[in-house]
Amino acid sequence: MTSATKNSKQSETPVWFITGCSTGFGRQIAKHVLELGYRAVVTSRDPEDVRDLAELGDALVLKLDVTDRSQAEAAVKAAEDHYGGIDVLVNNAGIGYFAAVEESDEEGVRNMFEVNVFGLSRMIHVVLPGMRKRRQGYIVNLSSIGGLRSFPALGYYNATKFAVEGLSEALWQEVEPLGIKVMLVEPSGFRTDWAGRSANQTEHQIADYANTADKNIRQLRANSGNQNGDPVRAAEAIVKAVESPNPPHRLLLGNDAYDGAISKLDELRDEFAAWEAVSRGADFPDATPAATK
Repeated sequence: MTSATKNSKQSETPVWFITGCSTGFGRQIAKHVLELGYRAVVTSRDPEDVRDLAELGDALVLKLDVTDRSQAEAAVKAAEDHYGGIDVLVNNAGIGYFAAVEESDEEGVRNMFEVNVFGLSRMIHVVLPGMRKRRQGYIVNLSSIGGLRSFPALGYYNATKFAVEGLSEALWQEVEPLGIKVMLVEPSGFRTDWAGRSANQTEHQIADYANTADKNIRQLRANSGNQNGDPVRAAEAIVKAVESPNPPHRLLLGNDAYDGAISKLDELRDEFAAWEAVSRGADFPDATPAATK
């Protein structure tokens, strides 16, 4: 292979920039794209945690704490300087927090929002200028089935994922005309260490929530490592969806995610229909429905 052919081939190989690669989905996505022969920017708060991934292919290992804007800007600049651009941004970095709403500590909740919402938003802000310039790109935001429906003890975690859903839905309406696609990934329980390591827990338990929030926390901790979801298959599904000619805006992963989402749709439809007359009666009598304007 000539040097010119080699360079041409490399220029056609997509560049994936992945946050939170030390464990879980981030590690598996990075591993999968590198095994496919793609170029990957592999990031972690501690680069030593991901050095082994660099041995799998053309990887640029960078230090990145998504809560630090200077690190985010430096990492994106390094990636663009090294590879010429970023084709796919995977916003995977995230943490959890277990507590009933009333039990929740404000500092812990704010820290989770800083990672799950503002950290994700920060990465979008620093990557979009390059994607807009080239009129192409793909942003993959890791949400959760918990971004579509809530569960006891996960109220504030759900709130971060609901925020990611709302942000992403507006974002794709803004950037798709510019050639940039956006996809939400909504997994159910997968065999990552999210429930075992990445989720903090309240120290202020209230007895009245023993059979709701505390019960769910115990189940989540006990089931950690035994969930139905396979992170390897999840990584393969995400890449397949990104490369599809008609990619989804929302990608459910896992039977529990799919069943839970359909159940939520049915619940909403039933409740909306039951209160339709009251809902429609809140307009001025001569108002024209927006759908017919």
